[in-house]
Amino acid sequence: MTMRTDDSIYNKEFDDCRELIENKLDSYFTGQYSYGKLLEAMRYSLLAGGKRIRAVLCIKFCEAAGGNFEKALNAACAIEMLHAYSLIHDDLPAMDDDDLRRGKPSNHIAYGEATAILAGDALQAAAFDALLASELPADTIVEMGKIFAKAAGPHGICGGQLLDLENEGIQIELEQLEEINKYKTAQLISASAIMGVIAAGGTKAQIEAAQEYALSLGLAFQIRDDLLDYIADEKELGKPLLSDKNSNKTTYASLLDLDSCNEIIAKQTKKAVDAIESEFGEIGFLSWLAYMLAERTS
Repeated sequence: MTMRTDDSIYNKEFDDCRELIENKLDSYFTGQYSYGKLLEAMRYSLLAGGKRIRAVLCIKFCEAAGGNFEKALNAACAIEMLHAYSLIHDDLPAMDDDDLRRGKPSNHIAYGEATAILAGDALQAAAFDALLASELPADTIVEMGKIFAKAAGPHGICGGQLLDLENEGIQIELEQLEEINKYKTAQLISASAIMGVIAAGGTKAQIEAAQEYALSLGLAFQIRDDLLDYIADEKELGKPLLSDKNSNKTTYASLLDLDSCNEIIAKQTKKAVDAIESEFGEIGFLSWLAYMLAERTS
């Protein structure tokens, strides 16, 4: 399934994009305030690392649609803030009850449960503030905001998390699992790609192609995540192996065998790449990214 291309070129492009995002994120939530502990907790999770896949997708789809990366940078940071909030809340004792995130103590372990809840709440609000600060036409920001809000709310992260919690400890069917992951994982990935196209002033056809790419990528991404819970190197993964299994969660890896999982990942990755071939002039990086994520080890 490996893509035949010059990996070093795209790896550098990926690293350069991530560095751009990290530098911008580091400029948020600084200064001395009486509520400084809250800002510290927000920065703790926001700057904890990670691949920044969603933010990279936003910027790279903006460029693929003919825009400058600066048009999408605020949106990319907003996406990372929203993602960080969701991870803080996911790790809480009332949710997934995880003590580790990316090899470090989860936010509620480091700062206490109450502060972690507030840090997540504040990051969600700050995400919309960052998006609204984009130097784009007002109607463009409104269009992006609608997509972003849908991904954050009951038709996205929150709805997916509730379905996940309600089905914890019971055996569910593949269709139910796909519904959970559609909302919890794929909606924000889809929003990231679409917002990048909108920031560039892209066409309706490009938006639809970006969405199809992202939904297929999101499914492949989630299945790979589920597999890594079984087969990854624990140190590289940054959290204990079999955490989903030990929590009695149904995952793709618990429902399907290894070969079946890999077959779906390959099919969905190809489907993602095929979706954008006719609507964007340069898809080399986006193609490489899809195949890289399908084979990642962490």
